[in-house]
Amino acid sequence: MRFDRFDLNLLVILDTLLEERNVTKASERLHIGQSGASAALKRLREHFGDELLVPVGRQMMLTPLAQTLVEPVREALLQVRAALARKPAFDPKTEDRKFVLCASDYVTTVLMADVIQHIAIQAPKVSIEVRRPPKDYAEVFDRGVLDLIVMPEPYLARSSHPKEPLFQDSHACVVWNGHATVGNALTFEHYMELGHVVVRLGDDARAVMFEEWFQPRYGRQRRIECSVDNFSTLALLVVGTQRVATMHRRMAEYAVRHLPLRLLEAPVDVPPLVETMAWPRHMQNDPAHAWLREQVQRVASRLDNSQAQSR
Repeated sequence: MRFDRFDLNLLVILDTLLEERNVTKASERLHIGQSGASAALKRLREHFGDELLVPVGRQMMLTPLAQTLVEPVREALLQVRAALARKPAFDPKTEDRKFVLCASDYVTTVLMADVIQHIAIQAPKVSIEVRRPPKDYAEVFDRGVLDLIVMPEPYLARSSHPKEPLFQDSHACVVWNGHATVGNALTFEHYMELGHVVVRLGDDARAVMFEEWFQPRYGRQRRIECSVDNFSTLALLVVGTQRVATMHRRMAEYAVRHLPLRLLEAPVDVPPLVETMAWPRHMQNDPAHAWLREQVQRVASRLDNSQAQSR
């Protein structure tokens, strides 16, 4: 099919070539054979009057023009895909669809578990896959393989995709019930004397999330004696020790209900955490996706209401 004398079939091939930067790999993904991919690249070069892909050493690199095509070509295909997925009407009771969500294990525990339960009742044929947040969620959005992500607001501040705040959380400390030195309150000096259990995320062993805020503000380092790469087992590593963990309050409240731990007020003034959801802009007007966002927001509003009532 042609549009303004351009073969629209070439748009899919162009998108794959721009992503793979390799004719062989692009042909394998598209199942068209290397000669077919090479012929398509030749036609694309003729249309744009540009080489698009040029050899640099053993690799192929995008020309400046090709770099400017990456985002609009991907966006055009995503818009087409969203249009083709549209249905004349959306009925959650009959909708047969899979949504892929990204959230930390903390968000999964305090929010997504209830969201999934709620959706199972409202839309029994809808399936949900929850994944860990990727390193570059914007790139995943652009590839059209992710429907929604929930992250702290600062990590989404520069996003060009739509976003909306979900809920807030504060911080609290947990210690073992048998802790020898901590009473019903924790002073700042005692807090600094204790060993700490912390969360480290990412490949960088220094990436202690709380420390990013704490050290510049207080000019001191906590004595980190144990670390884990998730939020779910953080409190478990405090049990039977003389250590302390500083956690999201909702996660701490969940932990003390199931483990021999005490919850204490944190002796530091930590800014509230604002968890925010973001979604691909090409899904903004999709009825099923709008329904999904509404369900997440509805469950999240209960979190803030229940915490306000408990205070």
